[in-house]
Amino acid sequence: MTSSKKPLYVLGTGLSHDGSACLLKDGRICVAIEKERITRRKHDGLNDTAAIQYCLDAEGISLNDVALVVQNANFGMLKHGNDWWYGPRLLNNSLPVITISHHLAHAYSAIGTSQFEDAAIIIIDGCGSGLDDCIDLDGAIVTENPPEELRHLYFEKDSYYTYKNGKLTTIFKDFSPSGASLKGYPLYPPTTMHSIGGLYLAVSMYVFRGFEDPGKLMGLAPYGRPGVYDFEIFELKDGRVYVRYDWMSNFDRPCRNPEQFKDNFQYYADIAYWVQREVERAILYVFNSRYELAPSDLIAYAGGVALNAVANRRILTETKFKDIYIHPAAGDNGVAVGCAYYGWLEILKKERVLHSGSMALGKPYPAQSIREALATHSSSLKYSEEENSVKKTAELLAQGKIVGWFQGGSEFGPRALGHRSILADPRKPETRHFINSNIKFREDFRPFAPSVLEEDVSIYFNCNYTSRYMILIADVKPEWAKSMPSIIHEDQSARIQTVAQSISPKYHQLLCDFKKITGISVLLNTSFNRRGMPIVETPEEAIRFFLNSDLDLLVIDNFVIYKGAVKDQKHTNITDKFIQNLRAALENSFAVGSGIAGTYRFDITGARAVTIDLSTDNPVIVEGVSSTKSTAIIEIAESDIDDFWNDPQGEGLRLIQDGKVKINGPQGKVMKLVNSLRLV
Repeated sequence: MTSSKKPLYVLGTGLSHDGSACLLKDGRICVAIEKERITRRKHDGLNDTAAIQYCLDAEGISLNDVALVVQNANFGMLKHGNDWWYGPRLLNNSLPVITISHHLAHAYSAIGTSQFEDAAIIIIDGCGSGLDDCIDLDGAIVTENPPEELRHLYFEKDSYYTYKNGKLTTIFKDFSPSGASLKGYPLYPPTTMHSIGGLYLAVSMYVFRGFEDPGKLMGLAPYGRPGVYDFEIFELKDGRVYVRYDWMSNFDRPCRNPEQFKDNFQYYADIAYWVQREVERAILYVFNSRYELAPSDLIAYAGGVALNAVANRRILTETKFKDIYIHPAAGDNGVAVGCAYYGWLEILKKERVLHSGSMALGKPYPAQSIREALATHSSSLKYSEEENSVKKTAELLAQGKIVGWFQGGSEFGPRALGHRSILADPRKPETRHFINSNIKFREDFRPFAPSVLEEDVSIYFNCNYTSRYMILIADVKPEWAKSMPSIIHEDQSARIQTVAQSISPKYHQLLCDFKKITGISVLLNTSFNRRGMPIVETPEEAIRFFLNSDLDLLVIDNFVIYKGAVKDQKHTNITDKFIQNLRAALENSFAVGSGIAGTYRFDITGARAVTIDLSTDNPVIVEGVSSTKSTAIIEIAESDIDDFWNDPQGEGLRLIQDGKVKINGPQGKVMKLVNSLRLV
């Protein structure tokens, strides 16, 4: 007899950068997605229409089937209506909508997905809600008490809670005044003056130029030298962290292009080393100070700073907390999850349902839709539907093949955990350089993570803990270092993923089969994307990536896919169309007639590089990187090409201002070129 009980849905939505949506069904996550996976724009956020629609479609319901919506916008509480936020929204006045403050949303993301019944919760990030917007102040120690008219200028930087017997209690909230980002200094925290996350972001932008780059700083740090900078970044007192500002004026060499970074690699590496150590010192101070306020054996952790895997190991091994849960989507992409759980637990007062542990929260794609995507590229591909695709993949990996691995629903969060991964044998020393240079198109110093059978982790690593979400590091045992050169970082560490059969059965089986063949249960695992590109979401995106990359093999569920000998002439993607239009424009002498000279390289994330060489009387277009030094390098997502070129003075400038298009070189010359070569 089937139950006729109607499911109870709660929708959570995050309206910050790295926007997302999460749908709970009877207290369990049934689907969650980051907006960037849909729009193909890295860190896309603000308006939530695309993310909400994805969740509704995946579950086969409409908004009318949702009992409650909970939202967070980081800045502001949407007091003037819910139908518009950086564009029209799906929400209407007939649906109950609750708005909560930022750190509270982070806290419930940690509560909802952890396995702890009772625990302390700590949130550390760059900038949370304004003091005037926080709804979790009652009974807490609040560090700032400015006049009413100035409360909106103070923002959350860290918060500490306890969760016991189903009740969240706020213990301590630290606030910081806003900074002076509009001054345009080479190195200055962009939001709050005294947050750990704000300082780390400031240095990352100084070294790498981009908002998406804080994680790179952690990877660069092991190449730095101790002692080059021996002064303290932070003042730690009275349980609070303050950023010192007496040293920043000495840093006046911000990186402006890749060539400058290469030429001054050691300078930037030394900064990264110093900042990483100082950030660790500050984080440990906060954890130890908060423990004294409300001791707990267990701690749940979220906020952007929680993605620092090096610091996370020190929290686990050096503080009084005995075990830690770190939210896999600790940044603002996880806010939607917290909003949904807040609605279920706090507003609807429902019983907590323990999370399964899996972060494969995207929708799966049925076999027929995969077949249709493959049929579109039939002249370019050979494929078979294998009864034992896992064993076949393990055999090919052991032969040295580099594999795109696409299985079920996509992971929620920044790490590929065996559902949208690029996999390789870690024993080949040349693999790391090849993938960085020929597939990911990213800096060669950046390491790759190992996936290891959870039951075998202590064989290869000095590690007595699990790391199921690739968010803790461990040292590689010396006796295994030469056997796995492609996953070892400069300091002999690795950011590990321990794979549990209960959470990722198919990926676990792949590692088991690989072990039977090779004797080791470790694979190189990196996200299925290129530099600056969101992780692939759909079979079509995976196939296009495969065809335009040096991957040897693609496995989508049980389909094992190879490249054919004939290039697909039917499929023309956005980049192909862009190149066709460029060639047509040059044939009509648009650029030459405008008197533009130089070499301009378009790095199209998610596709490839295209260079326009106007340095001679015979302008040419080169697919790839020209040997001629570039006058300017334009970094742009494939999904933004049409908007940028069709409306350079409107949409184009907005994309530049939003950081979605980056120009390294004279912007005036680039815009003149754009206007000369506009798509028609």
